[in-house]
Amino acid sequence: MSTSVGNLNSLSTLNVVSSASKRILSRLLAIAENRLELLTLEVREEGERLLHAVLLALGLAVFGLLAGITLTIGVVVVFWEHSPWAALLVLMVLYIGGAAWAYSRLNHLRREWETLPDTLDQLKKDRQCMETLLH
Repeated sequence: MSTSVGNLNSLSTLNVVSSASKRILSRLLAIAENRLELLTLEVREEGERLLHAVLLALGLAVFGLLAGITLTIGVVVVFWEHSPWAALLVLMVLYIGGAAWAYSRLNHLRREWETLPDTLDQLKKDRQCMETLLH
């Protein structure tokens, strides 16, 4: 009879451990699903943001080029009798200054760009939480 009670206790303990393991696994799967949904959402948002930035940059380039050509022609025509080379030189310096400014802004944007920041932060929090639970 004592062996059957011992078997019953070990079976009960095994059921409790199995039930706890299933709950933990279920929670881990729910967390993984949640993080995957967050990741897909952020990837979609990053794609839209990148497309928006590229389209704006293309528009800026096209209209900036058209404005620059028009300005160059206008200034050269106005100053043709006085000094066309001086007018072209001044315009070249202005265009180089504009290009340097645009390069510095682009470089700043590239340095500050964060890809999937919320997902990475959440994964760090999950790792810290798991470390505290396991230790």
